[in-house]
Amino acid sequence: MTKAVEVITSVQRRRRWSRAEKERLVSAALEPGAVASDVARAAGVYPSQLYRWRQELCVPTGAPVSSTAFSAVAVLPEPVVASPAPTLPTAEPAGVIEIEFAGGGRMRITGPVDRLTVSALLKSLAKGKRRR
Repeated sequence: MTKAVEVITSVQRRRRWSRAEKERLVSAALEPGAVASDVARAAGVYPSQLYRWRQELCVPTGAPVSSTAFSAVAVLPEPVVASPAPTLPTAEPAGVIEIEFAGGGRMRITGPVDRLTVSALLKSLAKGKRRR
Protein backbone atom coordinates (compact mmCIF):
# COMPACT_ATOMS: atom_id res chain seq x y z
CA MET A 1 0.00 0.00 0.00
CA THR A 2 1.46 3.36 -1.03
CA LYS A 3 1.11 6.34 1.27
CA ALA A 4 1.44 9.95 0.18
CA VAL A 5 3.70 12.15 2.25
CA GLU A 6 3.36 15.91 2.29
CA VAL A 7 6.47 17.89 3.20
CA ILE A 8 5.81 21.37 4.53
CA THR A 9 8.88 23.53 3.96
CA SER A 10 7.53 26.94 4.88
CA VAL A 11 7.13 28.47 8.31
CA GLN A 12 3.38 28.18 7.93
CA ARG A 13 2.36 25.42 10.30
CA ARG A 14 -1.28 25.03 9.37
CA ARG A 15 -2.42 23.60 6.15
CA ARG A 16 -5.18 25.49 4.39
CA TRP A 17 -7.89 23.28 2.92
CA SER A 18 -9.98 24.56 0.04
CA ARG A 19 -13.74 24.13 0.15
CA ALA A 20 -13.52 21.57 -2.68
CA GLU A 21 -11.02 19.47 -0.70
CA LYS A 22 -13.20 19.63 2.41
CA GLU A 23 -16.29 18.63 0.40
CA ARG A 24 -14.40 15.71 -1.17
CA LEU A 25 -13.29 14.37 2.22
CA VAL A 26 -16.70 14.87 3.85
CA SER A 27 -18.48 13.13 0.98
CA ALA A 28 -15.99 10.25 1.18
CA ALA A 29 -16.71 9.91 4.91
CA LEU A 30 -20.48 9.89 4.26
CA GLU A 31 -20.31 7.03 1.75
CA PRO A 32 -22.10 3.86 2.89
CA GLY A 33 -19.69 1.63 4.75
CA ALA A 34 -17.00 4.32 5.04
CA VAL A 35 -15.28 4.86 8.39
CA ALA A 36 -14.72 8.55 9.07
CA SER A 37 -11.58 7.86 11.13
CA ASP A 38 -10.02 5.98 8.21
CA VAL A 39 -10.87 8.76 5.76
CA ALA A 40 -9.40 11.37 8.12
CA ARG A 41 -6.24 9.31 8.71
CA ALA A 42 -5.71 8.86 4.97
CA ALA A 43 -6.02 12.63 4.47
CA GLY A 44 -3.69 13.44 7.35
CA VAL A 45 -6.25 15.19 9.56
CA TYR A 46 -7.79 14.36 12.89
CA PRO A 47 -11.27 12.80 12.85
CA SER A 48 -12.57 15.72 14.93
CA GLN A 49 -11.56 18.10 12.12
CA LEU A 50 -13.47 16.00 9.61
CA TYR A 51 -16.57 16.06 11.83
CA ARG A 52 -16.24 19.84 12.15
CA TRP A 53 -16.11 20.22 8.37
CA ARG A 54 -19.17 18.00 8.07
CA GLN A 55 -21.05 20.29 10.45
CA GLU A 56 -19.96 23.36 8.53
CA LEU A 57 -20.79 21.96 5.10
CA CYS A 58 -23.98 20.02 5.85
CA VAL A 59 -25.81 22.58 8.01
CA PRO A 60 -26.63 25.91 6.33
CA THR A 61 -25.28 28.95 8.15
CA GLY A 62 -27.77 30.37 10.62
CA ALA A 63 -30.06 27.35 10.41
CA PRO A 64 -31.22 25.99 13.76
CA VAL A 65 -29.82 22.57 14.53
CA SER A 66 -32.66 20.15 15.20
CA SER A 67 -32.28 17.52 17.88
CA THR A 68 -34.88 15.26 16.30
CA ALA A 69 -34.60 13.18 13.18
CA PHE A 70 -37.31 11.51 11.16
CA SER A 71 -37.33 8.01 9.80
CA ALA A 72 -39.30 6.40 7.02
CA VAL A 73 -42.83 5.43 7.99
CA ALA A 74 -44.94 2.77 6.33
CA VAL A 75 -48.71 2.77 6.79
CA LEU A 76 -49.96 -0.76 6.33
CA PRO A 77 -53.55 -1.95 6.11
CA GLU A 78 -54.79 -4.14 8.94
CA PRO A 79 -54.50 -7.84 8.13
CA VAL A 80 -57.75 -9.50 7.13
CA VAL A 81 -58.79 -12.28 9.50
CA ALA A 82 -60.32 -15.34 7.77
CA SER A 83 -63.02 -15.90 10.38
CA PRO A 84 -63.48 -12.87 12.59
CA ALA A 85 -64.76 -13.55 16.06
CA PRO A 86 -68.01 -11.80 16.91
CA THR A 87 -67.34 -8.63 18.85
CA LEU A 88 -69.51 -6.27 20.75
CA PRO A 89 -69.96 -2.88 19.16
CA THR A 90 -67.67 -0.28 20.70
CA ALA A 91 -68.05 3.45 20.78
CA GLU A 92 -64.51 4.02 19.51
CA PRO A 93 -62.61 1.85 17.00
CA ALA A 94 -59.35 0.39 18.29
CA GLY A 95 -56.15 1.56 16.64
CA VAL A 96 -52.62 0.25 16.48
CA ILE A 97 -49.41 2.28 16.46
CA GLU A 98 -46.24 0.34 15.80
CA ILE A 99 -42.79 1.91 15.89
CA GLU A 100 -39.78 -0.03 14.66
CA PHE A 101 -36.41 1.33 15.78
CA ALA A 102 -33.24 1.21 13.72
CA GLY A 103 -31.58 -0.95 16.39
CA GLY A 104 -34.18 -3.67 15.83
CA GLY A 105 -36.48 -2.86 18.75
CA ARG A 106 -40.20 -2.57 18.21
CA MET A 107 -42.92 -0.83 20.23
CA ARG A 108 -46.64 -1.38 19.69
CA ILE A 109 -49.52 0.62 21.18
CA THR A 110 -52.97 -0.91 20.73
CA GLY A 111 -56.39 0.42 21.50
CA PRO A 112 -57.71 3.94 21.34
CA VAL A 113 -54.86 6.44 21.69
CA ASP A 114 -55.31 10.16 22.14
CA ARG A 115 -52.96 12.72 20.65
CA LEU A 116 -51.53 13.72 24.05
CA THR A 117 -50.24 10.18 24.60
CA VAL A 118 -48.58 10.10 21.18
CA SER A 119 -47.12 13.57 21.75
CA ALA A 120 -45.68 12.53 25.12
CA LEU A 121 -44.23 9.39 23.53
CA LEU A 122 -42.50 11.36 20.77
CA LYS A 123 -41.09 13.87 23.27
CA SER A 124 -39.78 11.04 25.41
CA LEU A 125 -38.11 9.36 22.43
CA ALA A 126 -36.57 12.67 21.30
CA LYS A 127 -34.89 13.09 24.71
CA GLY A 128 -33.25 9.63 24.57
CA LYS A 129 -29.61 9.08 23.72
CA ARG A 130 -28.81 8.85 20.04
CA ARG A 131 -26.35 6.48 18.39
CA ARG A 132 -24.15 7.94 15.71
